[in-house]
Amino acid sequence: MDPITPFSGRMVPLPIANIDTDQIIPARFLKTIDRQGLGSHLFADWRYDVTGGPRPEFILNQPRAAGATILVAGDNFGCGSSREHAPWALLGFGFKAVVSTSFADIFRNNSLRNGLLPIVVDPAAHATLLEIAARDPRAEAGIDLAAQTLRLPGGGTVAFPIDPFSKRCLVAGVDPLGYILQHAARIADYETERAARPGP
Repeated sequence: MDPITPFSGRMVPLPIANIDTDQIIPARFLKTIDRQGLGSHLFADWRYDVTGGPRPEFILNQPRAAGATILVAGDNFGCGSSREHAPWALLGFGFKAVVSTSFADIFRNNSLRNGLLPIVVDPAAHATLLEIAARDPRAEAGIDLAAQTLRLPGGGTVAFPIDPFSKRCLVAGVDPLGYILQHAARIADYETERAARPGP
């Protein structure tokens, strides 16, 4: 994973509540354990018609979505079944963060372990972001994970919560296993010392 450093990015508004993981990445695309190419299947049933052609009315098919890095989603984003493919698909499309008023726990945890930042904001800030993003496709928000702040377009910042361990991993660009491996030498020293202790 790449470390999450402060960045600014354009927003895509998707103000639909209770978007489940089967809409984020339909089950027929879960046969692979390779995350490469999953971005093209993000919201596949909404993006494409029965012939496989893009639906021009869906926002990810519109020019404004190209290069956007922040998805502003509805409440309870990522509900439904557990699948790491959901954050993989979002990252594959180019999103670095998803902003909502709440996330399903499993989706949030999968995101944090795979380098996608789920940001919870209060309803007022959320409504402001949706309104600005809908009005101005070029508007950018700024995210500073170290400071745990989201900068609103036009000024003002909003604090967001994140657990300290996930924050440490994301800032360092490692998953939980990578974090453990950073301490491999200390773990080996401990095991050597433990093995040398006299038995009971």
